[in-house]
Amino acid sequence: MPRTLVALGLAAALALSACSVGTPPSADGPVADVAIQDDDGLNGAVLPDPYAAPDLSLTSTDGTDYRLDRGTAKAGDKVTLVFFGYTNCPDICHVVMADIASALTRLDDEQRERVGMQFVTTDPARDDAAVLRSYLDRFDPTFDGLTGPLTRIVRVGNALGVPIEKGEKMPSGGYEVSHGTQIVGVLPDGTAPVVWTEGTGPELIADDLRTILTDGIPSGASS
Repeated sequence: MPRTLVALGLAAALALSACSVGTPPSADGPVADVAIQDDDGLNGAVLPDPYAAPDLSLTSTDGTDYRLDRGTAKAGDKVTLVFFGYTNCPDICHVVMADIASALTRLDDEQRERVGMQFVTTDPARDDAAVLRSYLDRFDPTFDGLTGPLTRIVRVGNALGVPIEKGEKMPSGGYEVSHGTQIVGVLPDGTAPVVWTEGTGPELIADDLRTILTDGIPSGASS
């Protein structure tokens, strides 16, 4: 299959993925809802045209400014996993975050030190720094969280291919937040050349991270 068609299929799947009440889609292949038929060697999808993080600051859980386009928080990070979600998410966010945490436990200590993780809230009205910190500590105390004005978060999400929309009001008085559920791999230069869609298992993510840390991002198949 030509890489242009693979890219179109990926874009469609990402646009349709959203965090909501219900059962996460099953994965018939290494990446849920996307048929990757190139020979790049990853379980995730290498983008023909990488996303680029914008020059916008968000606020970390420790109160400092953080910009994805200016490299990772730790000098040793070679790739930072970025996931957009919210702590009141009823289902999918918890599953994806648990998968990320499980994937990172499968790396050796040296590899683990070279992978960062940023959880960007799509519900900043409720997810302040303290709420984010408490939520992330349930998965891994080394995970960091980012918040800021919703308009800015939406712009960052759009630049990384993650749509964000305020959803329907729930009987409890809260509301759903619709957002893309992919994990985005951001390199120290702010480019994001690889994504893993919801349903990619921890062992598959870990395999990809080992490849990226050892050999870099594969060039992928030609059309």
